[in-house]
Amino acid sequence: MSQARTGGNGRPSPEVFRRRRIVVASAAGALVLLIVLLTAFVWPGFARDEPEPQATVTAPVPTPTISPSGRPKDQTAFVKAQPDSVLALALREVTEDKAWEDDADAVESWQLVYADGDGEGTTTVQVHAGQWEDDDAATAAYDALVKAAGEPTGEGEVSVDGAATGAYVVTPGSTEGTAVVTWRNGTAVLQATGPADLVEDFYSAYPL
Repeated sequence: MSQARTGGNGRPSPEVFRRRRIVVASAAGALVLLIVLLTAFVWPGFARDEPEPQATVTAPVPTPTISPSGRPKDQTAFVKAQPDSVLALALREVTEDKAWEDDADAVESWQLVYADGDGEGTTTVQVHAGQWEDDDAATAAYDALVKAAGEPTGEGEVSVDGAATGAYVVTPGSTEGTAVVTWRNGTAVLQATGPADLVEDFYSAYPL
């Protein structure tokens, strides 16, 4: 069995001191390395690869370049509730339409035209808006319109403040490149017809 080397006075030799210093220094170095690793990868974890926050760019809401017009002098409360503009389209024409009154017992019915300009190349959306006496009558009229509109390409609920107040359906238009959105909100039933790439956004921005 080997014995530790000692000096002539019985004390450890300088070689033993050197070995002890090496062992102590190695242990201290290992402890420092452990602390660095814990700090880097556990807490606060500055060395971990964290995903950089993604900037969200929100495009400005388009606004009309023309002024709204075409409202009748004596407007009902229902007509007044129709917006002057939706996205980049402004109200250009409001005419009374007896079709839903005669055929579906609406209290009142109107045709509204929204456009982004005048002349050739103008984008337009036509809105047929009607008011019924109660929810049941409006629901019956809505169901009849949806049935007549054809196979839906999209549908969902209409909600106000998180509460369901009606439903909507998207169907192809009668001409290529157009679509129709029919929706009910309480006692009001509306149907918007326009370019397929616009009319759904138009419906989403419509306040009724």
